[in-house]
Amino acid sequence: MLHLKGRVLVGPDDVRDELWVVGGRVTFERPAGAREITTVRGWTLPGLVDAHCHVGLDAHGPVDAATSEKQALTDRDAGTLLIRDAGSPSDTRWIDDREDLPRIIRAGRHIARTKRYIRNYAHEIEPEDLVAYVAQEARRGDGWVKLVGDWLDRSTGDLGFCWPRGAVEEAIAEAHRLGARVTAHCFAEESLAPLVEAGIDCIEHATGLTEDTIPLFAERGVAIVPTLINIATFPQLAAGGETKFPKWADHMRRLHARRYDTVRAAYDAGVPIYAGTDAGGSLAHGLVAQEVAELRKAGLPVEAALSATTWGARDWLGRPGLTEGAPADLVVYESDPRADIRVLAAPRRVVLRGRVIG
Repeated sequence: MLHLKGRVLVGPDDVRDELWVVGGRVTFERPAGAREITTVRGWTLPGLVDAHCHVGLDAHGPVDAATSEKQALTDRDAGTLLIRDAGSPSDTRWIDDREDLPRIIRAGRHIARTKRYIRNYAHEIEPEDLVAYVAQEARRGDGWVKLVGDWLDRSTGDLGFCWPRGAVEEAIAEAHRLGARVTAHCFAEESLAPLVEAGIDCIEHATGLTEDTIPLFAERGVAIVPTLINIATFPQLAAGGETKFPKWADHMRRLHARRYDTVRAAYDAGVPIYAGTDAGGSLAHGLVAQEVAELRKAGLPVEAALSATTWGARDWLGRPGLTEGAPADLVVYESDPRADIRVLAAPRRVVLRGRVIG
């Protein structure tokens, strides 16, 4: 039995003095007759959420189980106890049987246009097969499907929308019929309006948002996961591809230059925003605290930045936080993360499924 004392941040406007963990679950009622109690003091938050992560993937494609385990453990030790895996070619279902590893909500494998994405990552198909592959991944995933909405088009030398509008409309409708939500990788401007108008639920990165498309996202409640620590790599990517694709390189630099203004404008308009690192490709795992700090740098208030990785993110993904009877997945810090968001990078205790892990 655990007794959490200090300040328990149940929600942005709900702060308690203590909670107990009994049988691996949260309770705010003092247990009667308890004898063996471990007390943990500090500032308690629900387990952090990385809403765009890739377990079982590295820069070259699928990885073995030992590498996947190391990725998951790194996230766990950083306080990330719930992951939305935004596309992976590896079968990581075995993680669900491990009591010491984070909970994962999978989007199946990426679905991309032929030769329009990173090699070894995605199902690479043509538009006539999109509905069938979306249905397949909807059945394999945990309520999400991941499309690659835009990528470098070698025929134009710039980012380009990958799919005919009719194909994505049919595919998204099929996913919804099967009870799955759909998200898409999108860097540029062109792909956003067609995907939102087709009924998509979320956009990853969303660097191409403009004053014309932000109101559309807000009106339809389409969420974004900005992955700002990934967007920080755009200048390096542009430098590497400038000789062959100067138009693309210039475009990537412009998207990077306005990234903070884009995220702040989306927030001000009421677009739902969640924290995601894009770990597992070229980025290391365990960086969710850095991503939340980037959201603050973009201008999100501290409560909104925290919500993007705690209360709000869990609600969006349909998973409980620190509510009566919920599984005890929580993180304890030395001081108030609302006063200094950088505290998130140094968990004092990690409690997963009611057990103190670290």
